[in-house]
Amino acid sequence: MSKYLYGAAVQGIQDFIFKTNKLKEIVGASELVEQVCTTKFARMLGKEAGDLATDPNAIVNAAGNIKYIFDDYGACQDVVRLFPKTIVEHAPGITISQAVVRYENDSEFENSVLQLEANLRAQRNKPMRSATIGLMGIERSRQTGLPVVYKKEKPDAHLDAGTWKKLYDDEKRRQTTLKICKDAFGENVKPEQVAYNIEHMTGNNDWLAIIHADGNGLGQVVQKIGTEAGKFKAFSQDLDAATKQAARDAFVSLGIKLEKGEKFPIRPIVLSGDDHTLICRADLAIPYVKTFIEKFEEHTKTKLKDKLWYKDKDTGEKKDIFTDGSKFLSACAGIAFIKSSYPFYYGYQLAEELCGIAKKDTKANCDFDKGNLPASCIMFHKVQDSFVTNYEDIVKRELTPVKADKEKNIIGYSLKFGPYYINKVSKMNVPDGRWTIDTLTAENADKLLKEEMLGVKTGLRQWLTAVADNSEYAKQRMKRLKDILTQRELTEALAIIKAAFDDWDDEKNYKWKEGDKKEKRFPIYDMLILNTINNQKTK
Repeated sequence: MSKYLYGAAVQGIQDFIFKTNKLKEIVGASELVEQVCTTKFARMLGKEAGDLATDPNAIVNAAGNIKYIFDDYGACQDVVRLFPKTIVEHAPGITISQAVVRYENDSEFENSVLQLEANLRAQRNKPMRSATIGLMGIERSRQTGLPVVYKKEKPDAHLDAGTWKKLYDDEKRRQTTLKICKDAFGENVKPEQVAYNIEHMTGNNDWLAIIHADGNGLGQVVQKIGTEAGKFKAFSQDLDAATKQAARDAFVSLGIKLEKGEKFPIRPIVLSGDDHTLICRADLAIPYVKTFIEKFEEHTKTKLKDKLWYKDKDTGEKKDIFTDGSKFLSACAGIAFIKSSYPFYYGYQLAEELCGIAKKDTKANCDFDKGNLPASCIMFHKVQDSFVTNYEDIVKRELTPVKADKEKNIIGYSLKFGPYYINKVSKMNVPDGRWTIDTLTAENADKLLKEEMLGVKTGLRQWLTAVADNSEYAKQRMKRLKDILTQRELTEALAIIKAAFDDWDDEKNYKWKEGDKKEKRFPIYDMLILNTINNQKTK
């Protein structure tokens, strides 16, 4: 008897979510996306969202992805025909792709999954009819410019893709959007503790962090895992549970204590599958992400270690996915530090790009195709100006005080030092010369907070100012600083200088070589960034 593997994928989830700079509407858009894969799809099947967890045909319904097995061709046809219209009416601005693969027996499921993914990738290139282009007489949201949608639940209110607050009264809305906070914080969180305005999340200064974390190589893992529908479903559910538990553990580790009327200075936006996107007070970002990734590794080891294997197609032999002995998944994260007034959309774009750079770095230092698990790492950047550009341009404009020149035999100086590796559960595939996040923070940046380090911080800032204008003068400044620290026997301060500069005045001892270009890279900029974000007081 033929079966039909249906797949749907929502594209540009974060682009849709960050349409506005209002936290209420960002959270609302996140809830809308969550409902696409749960409530809305379940109702297309005549079910409730909770029924999908026990439905053996529901393989995946999270993180903007749906995979469902239909036994009836007509039922599958109805979903393909009606589901996109339902979603467009539910949330104008969302783009969804669909594909179906027919197969005859369970032995063909693995190839069907691979074919489905290929079809979905092809389908993304076919534009979906836009529902955002309307006549002059169509009512639109003042925030996004998108058409508003009539809702039966409250006839006198309209809902734009980013304006979830207008659907129900305030208390009902809070209960609705509280679900993702309970997933991220724990069941004990109360509606009045959740931030709905950016003003509730800033601390001594206006710096916020947008964080995007993502598992490493999950696509390749799923290709090998997805040989059986039941195993694929169990893997997806356990991965989702591990990610949510890691988020809860990371939140608890912050030890946030609220006074009466205060809100949690952290707001999850996406938490599903292996994806986690959130906004938080800037000083919480590094400790939160570090713990989240550590716990992600730990919980995937607990929940997935018995599922990280596959059967060889030729021999039928059971083989581990990771030949290096790893029994868990790793993850990378990008953190964009921005002012609260900076457009969140561009902040998220930067966070996602930084996450991609971290992934590229860790995969370049392990042979993933041969079964080696990439190590977990973090990349971050503090946005200093209002000029919107990609990270590569930022590096050239802001983080390269001295450019390498092969013809003139000039060694370049760069302030791009990351990514920083987690290196706790796993100690493999960490490139030479890279720091762990603990090396950056606990062993160096945090020590600069001491009162006796005030002169050291001043010296480092003077070096940053001088190096772009005159590298020889910068060397003299650093030599003078070393001499003063030696005379005063400030060994801890000298250790920071040595760790940060690593005998940088020796021209033969460059730390990076890219092609024919020689370049030294320094963590000074990142160390001072964290000091500013964590301790600057502007209000």
